[in-house]
Amino acid sequence: MILNHLWGLYAHPKEEWHTIDARHESFRYSLIHILLIALIPSVCAYYSAVYLGWSIGTGERIMITANSAILLSVAMYAALVVGVFALAVLAHWMARTFGATPNYTQALELSAYTSTPLFMVGFAALYPELWVVMVVGLLGLIYSVYLLYVGTPILIHIPEERGFIYVTSVVTSGVVLLVCVLTATAMLWSSGFGPIFTN
Repeated sequence: MILNHLWGLYAHPKEEWHTIDARHESFRYSLIHILLIALIPSVCAYYSAVYLGWSIGTGERIMITANSAILLSVAMYAALVVGVFALAVLAHWMARTFGATPNYTQALELSAYTSTPLFMVGFAALYPELWVVMVVGLLGLIYSVYLLYVGTPILIHIPEERGFIYVTSVVTSGVVLLVCVLTATAMLWSSGFGPIFTN
């Protein structure tokens, strides 16, 4: 089953990381997991932007056209998938500098499963209040970082004392990656590729 580790990562993460480590899945399995999970924020954001409207505070709800929302959702989906692969490349490269020798698929598993809580935050877009999405997003981010700290020594086989520094480096790289994506988005929006509002 494609998403068979999902419940375990929430209910008993340490044991689930050991299960993932004991039977490493194929590259194809990780790819399918990423492609499915990345649909959640993209589809939910599309639906809320077109049919529900976003509340940014007081005043009318903000909605965008369906064509504009499709373009933004496809761009979001591509950015999420590429972001997970980029994080896996960074994690794989950094692991070697810390004396571990994981293969790329192990780094991709780590990246895919630690990104999952962040992608699940997409469901919060179905209640499109900015403060709700921000609070749920912060919780998702905290849990993703927690999964990274717990899973790295198990999956990448780095001793825990060095694992802390390794994970901190990966998290820092992830934040830099996120800032790059946000900067590119702001540049595209200011160049005329922004959404078209219906109200």
